Amino acid sequence: MPQDLAAPVPGNGADENRSAPITPLESPKEIMAIEEAVPALAQQETDTQPVTKAMRHRAWIQFATLCWSIFVVGWNDGTTGPLVQRLQEVYHVSYAVVSLIFIASCVGFISGASSYLYVTDRFGFGLMVFIASFMVAIGNSLQASGSQFPVFVIGFLFVGFGAAFLDAGSNAFVASLSGDTSTKMGVMHAIYGVGAMCAPLISTQFAQLRRWSFGYLVHVGLVLMNAAFQAFTFRFKSEAECLEEAGEPAHEKTEDSLKGVNKYKQIFSLRAVHLMAFFLFTYVGVEVTIGGWIVTFVINERGGGASAGYISSGFWGGLTIGRLALLPINKKLGEWRVIFLYVLLSLALELVVWLVPSLIGGAVAVSFVGFFLGPIYPIVMNHAGSVLPQELISGAVGWMASFGAAGAAVFPFVTGALASGTSINSLQPLLIAMMGLMLVIWAFVPRRRIKST
Repeated sequence: MPQDLAAPVPGNGADENRSAPITPLESPKEIMAIEEAVPALAQQETDTQPVTKAMRHRAWIQFATLCWSIFVVGWNDGTTGPLVQRLQEVYHVSYAVVSLIFIASCVGFISGASSYLYVTDRFGFGLMVFIASFMVAIGNSLQASGSQFPVFVIGFLFVGFGAAFLDAGSNAFVASLSGDTSTKMGVMHAIYGVGAMCAPLISTQFAQLRRWSFGYLVHVGLVLMNAAFQAFTFRFKSEAECLEEAGEPAHEKTEDSLKGVNKYKQIFSLRAVHLMAFFLFTYVGVEVTIGGWIVTFVINERGGGASAGYISSGFWGGLTIGRLALLPINKKLGEWRVIFLYVLLSLALELVVWLVPSLIGGAVAVSFVGFFLGPIYPIVMNHAGSVLPQELISGAVGWMASFGAAGAAVFPFVTGALASGTSINSLQPLLIAMMGLMLVIWAFVPRRRIKST
């Protein structure tokens, strides 16, 4: 038999290769397909690179900076309550007039809410939170001057605008992280509670001094420290760049984004975003109304003395503890269900504050109201991250946080207006009605991730 017709020997790889036909890539389409696949494979390898130790270190620095920002926001929210009586004495104004500080804060918050999405995309997350810190510092400086009442009110306008950015930016950043963010969200908002709890301890002392407004100098120092931390950590970069430095993968784009649909149009077309925003609007209103007016209520309706300001610290302290202590229950019962439980318990305790004429009993009940209200805000933020399309989480949570923060101004003003026409006892039925509204709104919030389009 001729050699070239002999069968190849099994197991001889070289002979097998020689016997296989060789087909040249003569088609230009096949060559182009391979050339396009090579960079795609390289990009895939880049996206799946393991998170390094340096990235993890950077992520923790970022988280610590965000916690400090939230601490500053909490400090500002917790200061006002013990000072309301002092403001009325110094400026000789009624409940309705002193409530103008909440209106100014509301205007500032709504202005920040309306512009947050655009300016952070336009100028970058890192730059805008840095500028926001200086806006808060300007407002605190006007407050610390102890000048005429209109100047003091204008200070709240600056504080509201800057705080809206700090609050929204911190929540949006943490909600955008991959994996289970419930613990980080809970810890960050517990830090908010620490700030809101510590602030009344300082403002109660300054409220009894002749230079009562100098308490706001502490605010200026804290917020300038915040600006320095942000400049060092985020270095005026965009949120996407900061997340990339921490090893976070890029978010998958929605079908609408691939078609060129504006991201903000997508966000505002989602019913869930508006439901959660109005829920937070009401919740934050309840939270800050209690912290801002409970001292006045206790002094006028329960015969509390100058030390009644510490009851506000009890409320914020309960809120702080609840955000950490109730984390296991949140996970066991499910975050969507547990909201109903916490709101109902808070409502029942608020009835005790209203109907039981006891100073000590009311003070204890207020602390437990804070305990059960505490976990609700971080739960909502975390729930938003689990039900909204990934690409839209940052913008949606930013809008929810900043719009919700406006409730911190609207409802305290309504309380002051009602108290001016009747008495501060109107605080309790208003709070109970707001809690009932929270139950209704939350029932319509979706429980599962919305399909991206």
